[in-house]
Amino acid sequence: MAAPKREKVPFFSSLQTKYALSYLVIFAVVLVLLNTYPVLASQDLLFASKRDSLKSQAAVMSSALMELETLSADQVTRVMNMLDTMGLDRVLVTDPAGLVLYDSTRAGEEEPEGGAPPEEAEEPEYRYALLQEVVYALRGNDVTYSRYADSCFISTAAAPIVYRGMVIGSIYILELDKAQGELLLSLQQNLRTISLVIAGVTLVMSAFFSKMLTARIAALLRAIRVVGEGEYGHRLQLVGRDELAQLAEEFNHLTDRLQTTEEVRRRFVSDASHELKTPLASIRLLADSILQTDKMDPETVRDFVSDIGREADRLTRITEHLLALTRLDSLPAGKTEPVDLSQVAGRVLSMLTPVADAAGVTLESSCKPGCIVRATGDELYQVAYNLVENAVKYNFAGGKVWISVYREQDQVLLEVEDTGIGIPEEDLPKVFNRFYRVDKARSREAGGTGLGLSIVRDTVRRHGGWVTARPRTAGGSIFTVGFPQCRPESGDGGEEGAP
Repeated sequence: MAAPKREKVPFFSSLQTKYALSYLVIFAVVLVLLNTYPVLASQDLLFASKRDSLKSQAAVMSSALMELETLSADQVTRVMNMLDTMGLDRVLVTDPAGLVLYDSTRAGEEEPEGGAPPEEAEEPEYRYALLQEVVYALRGNDVTYSRYADSCFISTAAAPIVYRGMVIGSIYILELDKAQGELLLSLQQNLRTISLVIAGVTLVMSAFFSKMLTARIAALLRAIRVVGEGEYGHRLQLVGRDELAQLAEEFNHLTDRLQTTEEVRRRFVSDASHELKTPLASIRLLADSILQTDKMDPETVRDFVSDIGREADRLTRITEHLLALTRLDSLPAGKTEPVDLSQVAGRVLSMLTPVADAAGVTLESSCKPGCIVRATGDELYQVAYNLVENAVKYNFAGGKVWISVYREQDQVLLEVEDTGIGIPEEDLPKVFNRFYRVDKARSREAGGTGLGLSIVRDTVRRHGGWVTARPRTAGGSIFTVGFPQCRPESGDGGEEGAP
């Protein structure tokens, strides 16, 4: 079957692009903070310093002028000339109506470089100070204001001039600080340059790291596709010790299991085909013999038909066992309940006693009471039946089979011992494999399919148990099955699944 066509992942949907963009977004946020917070913090610090300085100067000038009972232009000019106004670009003194009594820009001082702010650039009509700060000051409030524009710090302050509790005027001062403004502008430019460099480095690093990270994911994806096409021997090279390395290790473990399962499946299909083909070939041969022989005596025909029936029975047994193994492989364990294994073994003995008598084999049992396990009665019966039946089938005339059920610590054990043909040491690890038989000729003669012990093993494992086979010292074999003991406190109600 052709492999499905795989669509190319869109650029913006790929993991590499998403990782790179995530790195870029994080660094973009960092760069925005780098370009805004230091500048804003510097501005706030300078604003606070300017406001404190101008407020102090305004308070000093207001204290000097409040000694005058009434303000006049000459008196104010004389007092202001005695005060230090260095560093201030403009000083205004007004009367209570806002009329300008003193203006430092008209007292022979140079116009500040860059000019005054728009609100001071034009001379108001009638020489009134139409400024918001002056209005607030004439209402008895101290006002300070700072802003940054055109690479320059513009700071203003206004204070009332109070004489005996009455506002007799106001003072307004202005400072334009280009040096600090240019310093702040230089800081912004330096931060912008650094940000551009960091952005470039971040772009390269994000592309590199996202490529390096997604390369391992891409390798895993390629490996999954290779295994999906049937190459179960493909393995990933482990790199690093992070989660991706653990994922690669788990992938290798998974492919190991897939490879083992595939080998078992192929061998199972091959063995099943062979096992089914043999009785079918026999049936076909016998049927052709009957059809091609014109004058076959009835006795021979009866023998051939009997042989066909036996081969058909063998086909039926193989099919039933294959279906049983398929159910064990694919279906979950059924509803379980506490079952007395000794009682199950007793029923098996009653059923197989006639078979044993016919084969000249003696059955002996030692089943202790109270050997309770959690399972299903039918499946336990199948386990015990297969083991005892095999012990009878592969025994000699006059042989014996011993069946024991007893408790050992927290386990319930079922032991089947026989004096039969035994199992060679080298075959012990294989006896539970599907279709494996030690003596194939005798197995077919006895009607065996090579699946009984596989059913026993898989059934026991479904209920948390184990099974072993070992040779008997005096000849024969011993099969031991162990189940976890079902204790009274675990409850008597049935539950889904094995314990």
